[in-house]
Amino acid sequence: MHLSDPRFLTTPRGRFAWREGGDPEGAPVVMIHGWPESSYCWEHVAGYLKAGLRIIAPDLRGLGDSERTPGKNHYHKAELAQDVIAMLDALELERFQLVGHDWGGIVAQEVALAIPARVSQMVIMNIAIINNLKGNLEVIEKVRAGSSSAYWYQHFLQTPGLPEAMIPGAEEPWLRHFLRTWSDKGFPEDAIAEYVRTFKIADTPGASANYYRTFNDDAKRWASLAGHHWPMPSLYIYGNKDTVIIPAYLNHIEDCFEQIDVVQIEAAHFLQEEQPEKVAGHMNDFLQAN
Repeated sequence: MHLSDPRFLTTPRGRFAWREGGDPEGAPVVMIHGWPESSYCWEHVAGYLKAGLRIIAPDLRGLGDSERTPGKNHYHKAELAQDVIAMLDALELERFQLVGHDWGGIVAQEVALAIPARVSQMVIMNIAIINNLKGNLEVIEKVRAGSSSAYWYQHFLQTPGLPEAMIPGAEEPWLRHFLRTWSDKGFPEDAIAEYVRTFKIADTPGASANYYRTFNDDAKRWASLAGHHWPMPSLYIYGNKDTVIIPAYLNHIEDCFEQIDVVQIEAAHFLQEEQPEKVAGHMNDFLQAN
């Protein structure tokens, strides 16, 4: 199973790219990428997924081949979720299973929050659970008590004008820093080439930085979700050598779900590209195929 080249949809919210793979008549699985990647991040996992699944992998606004929209308000995670929902409506997907990694895991949670009746199952990978106020506060305390040097890039990206001035022309070394140093066993060169290609699209540095420029406002909103419980069966797949999404993020997440299983893989942040066969194996055990 492989993913298609990018396809395009024009919705009332804008023009977005997406990839498809698997059985066109299979059970829909919506797979959402994170930063600084694109829908291509699922290409290697797709090769190990079982038959009977239809993969729908959108490119989020500002990344991949989707539109680069000026103005940071478009990049609040609830707004990005509405982009995904608009795409799924255009594709006439009423009910689906949902997978998200990194910021895509946050967007997946926002989708599940907005339209829970349409999400039959959810898989989250290496990102915070937005209603886990207790656990996320413990992470903040742990980071403040030690060195926060691993998070330097977030401050860089939040600085007005700096990414726009410094990243253009240096897209490959910029991306290689994260894709290689945030991996434990290497990173596929075909994926690096794809992300370099899309990062060279005009206005990508600023659009991608807006994912971090909106973070503080997003976090204030998530603080109101402490009493929420995800109703759909869920799976958390965790690369246990991640230096940014540290193990403390797992604290108390069982209190946030009606049903949650947590599995660990010997991998760092980009586990779906570092260990695609193992990631797909856990998905195959959990996802329902036609």
